[in-house]
Amino acid sequence: MFTLFRWLVRLFLGLALIVLLAVVGVSYFASRSVPDYAGQRTVDGISAPVEIVRNTHAVPHIFGETDPDVFFGLGYAHAQDRLWQMQMSRRMAQGRLSEMFGTSTLRTDELMRRLDLYSLSRAAVDAQDAPTRAALEAYSDGINAWLMQVNEGAQGRGAPEFFLFDAEMPLWQPADSIAILKLMAVQQNTQIAREVRRARLSLALEGTGLGAVLPDVTPAEDGALPDFSQLFPTAPQGSNPASGALPFLWLDTPELTGAASSVAAAPSRAAADGALLANSPQMRLSAPSMVYLARLDLSSGGVIGATVPGLPFVLSGRSPALGWGVGPAYLDDSDLFLEELNPEAPTQYRTPDGWAEFDSRGSIIRIKDADPVTLTLRWSQNGPVLSGGLLGLGNITPPGHVVTLGATVLSANDTSMTAAMRLMQAQTLDEALEAGALFVAPAQNLMLATDERIALQTIGRMPRRSAEAQTKGRMPTPGWLRENRWLGTLPYSANPSFIDPDNGVLGNTNNKLLDRPFPLHVSHDWGDTQRIDRLMHLVGARSVHTRDSLIEAQLDTVSPAARRLLPLVAANLWFSGDAAAEGTRAHTRQRALRLLADWNGEMNEHLPEPLIYAAWMSALQQRLIQDELGPLTDSFTHVDPAFIEQVFQGRRGADAWCDIIQSSVTETCDDMALLALDDALVQLEGRFGPSLESWRWGDAHTARHDHPVLRDAALLRYVVNIRQSTSGGDHTLNLGRVSGDPEDPFAHVMGPVYRGVYDFADPESSVFITSTGQSGHPLSRHYDDLGDLWRRGEYIPMTLDPDLARAGTIGVITLSPR
Repeated sequence: MFTLFRWLVRLFLGLALIVLLAVVGVSYFASRSVPDYAGQRTVDGISAPVEIVRNTHAVPHIFGETDPDVFFGLGYAHAQDRLWQMQMSRRMAQGRLSEMFGTSTLRTDELMRRLDLYSLSRAAVDAQDAPTRAALEAYSDGINAWLMQVNEGAQGRGAPEFFLFDAEMPLWQPADSIAILKLMAVQQNTQIAREVRRARLSLALEGTGLGAVLPDVTPAEDGALPDFSQLFPTAPQGSNPASGALPFLWLDTPELTGAASSVAAAPSRAAADGALLANSPQMRLSAPSMVYLARLDLSSGGVIGATVPGLPFVLSGRSPALGWGVGPAYLDDSDLFLEELNPEAPTQYRTPDGWAEFDSRGSIIRIKDADPVTLTLRWSQNGPVLSGGLLGLGNITPPGHVVTLGATVLSANDTSMTAAMRLMQAQTLDEALEAGALFVAPAQNLMLATDERIALQTIGRMPRRSAEAQTKGRMPTPGWLRENRWLGTLPYSANPSFIDPDNGVLGNTNNKLLDRPFPLHVSHDWGDTQRIDRLMHLVGARSVHTRDSLIEAQLDTVSPAARRLLPLVAANLWFSGDAAAEGTRAHTRQRALRLLADWNGEMNEHLPEPLIYAAWMSALQQRLIQDELGPLTDSFTHVDPAFIEQVFQGRRGADAWCDIIQSSVTETCDDMALLALDDALVQLEGRFGPSLESWRWGDAHTARHDHPVLRDAALLRYVVNIRQSTSGGDHTLNLGRVSGDPEDPFAHVMGPVYRGVYDFADPESSVFITSTGQSGHPLSRHYDDLGDLWRRGEYIPMTLDPDLARAGTIGVITLSPR
């Protein structure tokens, strides 16, 4: 027995030693790729020395003799800190993820290949002006200089992920950057999913009379749509489950594609003599964040703000002369068309002038540990053909038809990169507005400020449609009818524009900008119906503003939706009936209602009320729609306050949603509210225990900054993922959009990836922050150091003073020409 015990001890110690050596080995090799922020390097591709000065927070300040040299330095810094992120973005745009990840990403690759983003990007290089092409070349050279240094210096492959996923890293090219910008347009697209969903709703609700008020809230001024089955009598009937999600894209959930909050105050509304601007782009949270802070010392002046690794410009930031911020415009810049195939020749499709041949070519997707897949890519006059297995398109495609996509981003003459470069270097408001004319996609609401002026301008091409279009861009439409086809694009002057308003304030939360009938409508599906009221209330409550008042608005966590819905939904439930016996379901319900009655709508992480409210409204929406929509209910993962408001106000007969059609009695909206509250409380008690008063919103509303690839890896997820208890919610200015996933419905998965506040009365007092840290390396102390400040609502200085940058430096890299 003693001998057996001794051998067991030896075995245990041996295994422990092996594990220890493995951990030490992995840590050693992984740490080799943590970049060194100091030193002298000799490189090809620059005309004079370039300095990369990183301040206390690892924000690079890049100095060079020429603009191309500065862009070289930015490429070098991006590659140092975010090489894996750049590799992922490029491969996604190229449709080459499956070479690393196998069959799990095949659908994403298929979509990218069918859209042909990378071929379009290569063609678009020639569409840029000469300075932009020079910047793209220099930026690419900077990235490639870092790649050469990694290879020559055995620096851990440049990122630890490359040890786990063996994939080549070809030299960077200008087309790669343009492809990433086009990829952003695809990732921000909400129109495709909404058109598919609206078609499925039309099929599911046909004959019920409920189509007048859909769960995605169709504005009355847009007019009635024809039933989808009238347009396509052979369309599939019934609500079938949608096809699988597309990894890394989230296009099937339009509520998670992006948002923003921006506000500008003219000098007349500022406490000091200078305009103010605050901008907060809100995207999917990730580790690292999608943005990267940087300062560029260009010939036009210093520029500082948020960049996107892979792109050579500042997305949102300021120069001495100009401040700018961006956010998705929700512009209706894409349409789905159903093309009728020729039954005698399936390589042909119907057009207004008869049958025509598809343009086609083959494309091979190579897949790790599996046989390659060969696609036949086809294009009609309306756009590329998408397969029925993508985005649930098979649920709405009649036999003998295929779906094509028309989208402004699918242009080989895309000058968006030139527009962004000119915007960054503009010296006046008029120059910035003029630069926007060249922007194609992704469409953005651009907020601008100089020391004296402010403006809000939608940039991005708007399709020119016929007023006779059958579905008005809201559902897939017959592609062979002339009235449904695009007629080119509208002039830039048609884009919404607000310059130097009389009240001295501009605000935008992806809300509806103007009322114009189709086809000049801009959009049917705006990103916000709630937050704009809160923003304009806050800015209107003060006669003058300061940097700090805009920060206060940016960090506001009061939900206008909660303030609007609770008095409506709970009007006949508050303080009704006798006091219930303790321990009963009715008593629990009364306790919850008392808490909500005294609540001011603040989605504070330390309170139970936001959790009760969020769970109640979610359960209520499910109760309202599940009997009519069946499996299609799963498509509505987020509460739509405007829908619930219409139902409880009974507008246009919307209260009919409260009746359960399968039951023999007629249920009222109060009945639904009571049942939904019980549903919510049972769900919350099962997860957080019976003590309502001890529940915390932050326990459910945890920010998930997940590594896009390793988030579920057994042990690595504890190293690469970042978790934080947070305030905010779906409809707060400080956005905390929840996942809607049944497994963890209130997890915070989308929010401000960047916050910037620019003060032109005292430019050096401007501040900014990002949601994680500068480094993409989990072993770097700069992987998550800014995340704690972000969670607490703190910022770091946004200085253009070279001396201040050097005073707090953690390292200086000097690049010298070879």
